[in-house]
Amino acid sequence: MVGPTVGAEVVAAARSGDRRALDDLVAAYLPLVGNVVHRALPGDPEADDVVQETMLRVVRGLPSLNDPERFRAWVVTTAIRQVRNHARGRRAALVRRLPLDEAADPSDPGARVAEDAVDRVVVAQERQDMLAATRWLEPDEQRVLALWWQEVNGELTRAEVAQALSLSTAHTAVRVQRMKERLLTARTVLHAWRAAPRCPGLADAGRGWTGVPERRWLKRLARHVRGCAVCTAASAPRTSSEYLALGIGLLAVPSVLPHASVQTGVVEAVRRLFDLLWTKPALVAVPIVGGTALAVTVWITPPDGRPDEIALPTITTSAASTTVRATTTPPAAAPTALYVSPDGDDAGAGTEAAPFASLGRAVSVVRPGQTIHLRGGTHRPTAPVEITTSGTPDRPITLTSPAGERAVLDASLVPGGGPFITQTAAHWVVRDLEISGAPGTAYSCESCRATVFQGLSAHGNLGTGLHLHGAGTGDNQVLDSDFHDNHDTAGRDADGLTIGPGSGAGNVVRGCRTFDNVDDGVAAERFADPVTVDSTWSWGNGINRWSLPAVSGSGHGFDLGDLGAHVVTRSAAWKNNGHAFTAGGGTPKLFTRNSALRNAGDGFALGTSNSAVRRNFSFGNREQVVPVRRVPEEGNTWDGPGWGTQVLRELESATAEGPRAPDGSLPATEFLVNTKDPSVGAPMTAVR
Repeated sequence: MVGPTVGAEVVAAARSGDRRALDDLVAAYLPLVGNVVHRALPGDPEADDVVQETMLRVVRGLPSLNDPERFRAWVVTTAIRQVRNHARGRRAALVRRLPLDEAADPSDPGARVAEDAVDRVVVAQERQDMLAATRWLEPDEQRVLALWWQEVNGELTRAEVAQALSLSTAHTAVRVQRMKERLLTARTVLHAWRAAPRCPGLADAGRGWTGVPERRWLKRLARHVRGCAVCTAASAPRTSSEYLALGIGLLAVPSVLPHASVQTGVVEAVRRLFDLLWTKPALVAVPIVGGTALAVTVWITPPDGRPDEIALPTITTSAASTTVRATTTPPAAAPTALYVSPDGDDAGAGTEAAPFASLGRAVSVVRPGQTIHLRGGTHRPTAPVEITTSGTPDRPITLTSPAGERAVLDASLVPGGGPFITQTAAHWVVRDLEISGAPGTAYSCESCRATVFQGLSAHGNLGTGLHLHGAGTGDNQVLDSDFHDNHDTAGRDADGLTIGPGSGAGNVVRGCRTFDNVDDGVAAERFADPVTVDSTWSWGNGINRWSLPAVSGSGHGFDLGDLGAHVVTRSAAWKNNGHAFTAGGGTPKLFTRNSALRNAGDGFALGTSNSAVRRNFSFGNREQVVPVRRVPEEGNTWDGPGWGTQVLRELESATAEGPRAPDGSLPATEFLVNTKDPSVGAPMTAVR
């Protein structure tokens, strides 16, 4: 699970004046705040003060926090703002004056809290170099590093990092990449500088350098290292920055707040300030970091801005009192829904009255248990959407349209050739959406888990309609959806629905239709674990319907590939330009009660898969079944007499290809239903 596990209900309770809930919040979030601050201010002796100031501001702003689900992101944003404010007041910070040799092996434990704690646990030179190299980063890069470190260690999502930096997800990715490039350059220079013996050319380049990490010296030394074969051989880091960040891990609370009095002081100061929000003004003792308790009269003023922008009273180090007027603000109920409208504004609150304008904005702030409502009408996004925030098993995140409305996502203005929507998160429900015009894949589900896709229509995209792929892609359901008319400009790679390459158990496709795509209807490509396809229809794939110069898509109804013991049952394929059902390789598949009619290829092209086929219907295809070697079979139409198209109740497919039922299920039809033995072939009935 990402980040602290305290839920929104605890935040809401704290906002209502529950002291125990406050204690839970402090216990859960003090380590996170400490990590962010100390990574952003390595070696700063006043970092503990910034931690306390952040926690006080968090408690100060609790009454005006409208959305408890956003508490964690707000806490991190507040911490980064306090780091930035502190850095502005300390342009000549101690960390900037320390030579790198001192930074790598500090003599003052109190001044080097983060590195000292790590060095006691991790003694590997490369990890020490990693920590020393962070001192080459500029203040803005230090803040990016602090947040990225939390992301690598699973404490924050990329969306929360972006929110803390007040940037878009795409811009955040650029900033993170630049920071990592600078960090890698610094690590490389440090490796070369510490090589024994040191390269004479590098020593000349660094002549006059005092060891203080300054940008001009990094450029000069890096210029030599990049052009020197001796330095290159000695300096290349052997381990990625991500691995080291994960291996070094997060700082424990005692490392962030090394003195018991400091931690106690933060907790007690938070409690006292908290009490003032729900009691009458009083004379209170507020401990200061370092253990000194001072008597101050604090009157909390009504919050008139965002919680993380509220100014707190100054607590001085004398016995004098500081007085500020105070009232309380009743806590607002946490929203359960966010709204996106074609005429909305991303600067709005995301409410029904003030909806967002873009799906990208909504997914960047959504939290477990919430629903994103795409209002009816045509939405025209101009940038790809990344879904990185996960729901939970008991509080999934839902993306849908309000009852009685139908949202159309026209992605034709999205640049590039990549996916329009990329989801890497778990526990989502994506329902009743229409996606068209994407420059590539309409919806890419990459290593996502426990997601339900239902009632989708993905059509007219320049790539596959829905693509599930990556390791750990498990327990997903694709239900009652249509994927059609998708084609790439080359005319060869756009399927209706693709699963793979990848792995993950428990994936199910049920009640779907895939038709008129340039390549296959349903394809399982190098997916290692079994996929179940049930009550799904596929027709008309692999035909050039767009006047393309050429079409080379295979046009199979169902292509089960080489890997995975996939199961296809109660499904049908007709009038495809390739095979109705096909499987290759040595992994047996199971085909039960399926129908294949009038496909240009074979009904069941099973190759060397040794697949099992039971009670299937196949007529009017090039060949009804083509196994290279005998396959286990039972009760198929080619196994006994009296079978033919004459036993079908209906030969025309118009009713099957028509509109779905009002509840979204497959349309009522008698197409492919036979009168001889109803237990053979697809039943062609809705399965919910």
